[in-house]
Amino acid sequence: MQLIYQALYRAYRPQAFGEMSGQQAIKQTLQNTLLHQKTTHAYLFSGPRGTGKTSAAKIFAKALNCENGPAAEPCNKCETCKSITEGSNTDVTEFDAASNSRVEEIRDIIERVHVAPSNARFKVYIIDEVHMLSNSAFNALLKTLEEPPAHVVFILATTEPHKLPLTIISRCQRFDFKPITAPEIIERMEKVIGDIGVTAETGALRAIAQAATGGMRDALSMLDQAVSFSGDELTTSDALLVTGAIGEEIFYQLAQSIQAKDAGSALSLLHELIAEGKDVGRLAEDMITFFRDMLLLGTAPELTDLLELISDGDKFQELAQEFHSDELYRYIDILSKTQQEMRFSNHGKVYIESALLKMIHSGEQRQVSNSAVDPEMAQKFAVLEQTVRQLQQQLAAGAVQQAAEPQATAKRAASTASRSAKVPTGKIVEVLKAATKSDIQVIREQWAAMMQSMQRSHAALLEETEPVAASEKAFVLKFKYEIHCLMASENATLQAGLSDALLRLTGKGYEVVYVAEESWLEVRADFIRKSGLASQKSKENPQQFEEEQPTSAFMEEASIEDADPLVTEAEKMFGKDFITIEE
Repeated sequence: MQLIYQALYRAYRPQAFGEMSGQQAIKQTLQNTLLHQKTTHAYLFSGPRGTGKTSAAKIFAKALNCENGPAAEPCNKCETCKSITEGSNTDVTEFDAASNSRVEEIRDIIERVHVAPSNARFKVYIIDEVHMLSNSAFNALLKTLEEPPAHVVFILATTEPHKLPLTIISRCQRFDFKPITAPEIIERMEKVIGDIGVTAETGALRAIAQAATGGMRDALSMLDQAVSFSGDELTTSDALLVTGAIGEEIFYQLAQSIQAKDAGSALSLLHELIAEGKDVGRLAEDMITFFRDMLLLGTAPELTDLLELISDGDKFQELAQEFHSDELYRYIDILSKTQQEMRFSNHGKVYIESALLKMIHSGEQRQVSNSAVDPEMAQKFAVLEQTVRQLQQQLAAGAVQQAAEPQATAKRAASTASRSAKVPTGKIVEVLKAATKSDIQVIREQWAAMMQSMQRSHAALLEETEPVAASEKAFVLKFKYEIHCLMASENATLQAGLSDALLRLTGKGYEVVYVAEESWLEVRADFIRKSGLASQKSKENPQQFEEEQPTSAFMEEASIEDADPLVTEAEKMFGKDFITIEE
């Protein structure tokens, strides 16, 4: 009869506390409770995947019901231990809450807990992924979990304890399982490959342990896959290929290119990795780990045991000294921000390329003062520079007039230059001329749905905005803060996404005019003033006014009580129904 192959993570599942990797404090606590017979009625095992929660629950159930116990370790030889290992013991029930989340399944357990165990000392219920239970199921379980019969023990296992009701957590002894360290994973894998008769390079096991990110099950699954690929000899290159990780030699070349400011070489290496099928998200994560190791080598070279990606510390020691610690901090910050932005985009390749170029060119601005680096200060310097340039032109043309307050004059000039450079006054006026109440209502009715359909980063930027005027083809979007208006007006991706969303929801292709709140109030007041003068001219010569100035309508009625004097004056001229500009 041909034997069926069993995956390594199943074949080498721990059957005793001593076989478990890591979690020393948890193992010691559980063993002491068994030895002193101080076991409680409910336990909560929480932690990342593959850290031994379910294995610990089964081992605890065996040690509790062992015919030679309760003992610190199950004997794994008696009929009770064997049946629990095989999953055939009727008194130890492993329940998957992910596929049995309804209240009916929990009620079935509650009905059976009062029945005495048939062949064991305790009835043990292991509820895996308990956070998947419905609220009604939790409520049904609550009373039984608090006061079960003396012969019943509940063990709840979850990867997301924050989703559990506090009433459930408070009734359990909680054990938080930590990610297993890379040395512990490597030690376990060495034992496994020794048993199966495979030789492996140290670099291969390090690559698998680093890719497993603290999960023993993931490590053994990748080891199984790598052994199937390589055969009896597992090399580092085979492990890197199977795990999708990147070798330290590639990182060495990439770091040299960044240090030399060689963008061409760095981008070529990046494109080679992407062409080989490397995931850009994993690439960004590995680059963060690499520069973290470089920072460690540069600041504390004696702590080579803490290196995660670099194995040959001597080789990278000299290279690490060529980087200033501030540069490495900056690289990690750039990559971390890029990793966050990539989560909300389908253009990961563009983000990682941009991050690489930022890292190469970031050192070119080192001589700039810290104040100039600040965006707000940089904007002020730009306005001041433009003001000085205008004053120089006026001096050259002989058009400088004396002023009683030179500082106030320069300040007004700077403000005017800033507004004229940013505020699309002409476009706003055109929208106001053709604005109607029905058009603005169409925009506002679909605004919430449009915000939900956009990327999170774009929606966050538009959080404190308001459509204030709309015509058939365009509308004015008011921003509370000028910096947000500037960022939105320069973000082509946001503008395209906003236009596409409105086109889908309204069926119209609107042009969006961006304006800060302060500038909007000024343009709006100026428009009302000019419209009032136009009305006076129309009374004096109606025929001439009708030829020169077309009639315009506005968006919607606004409150006049809190309006400025210009609005009040316009009300006197045109009547209250005519005042339709949003405050």
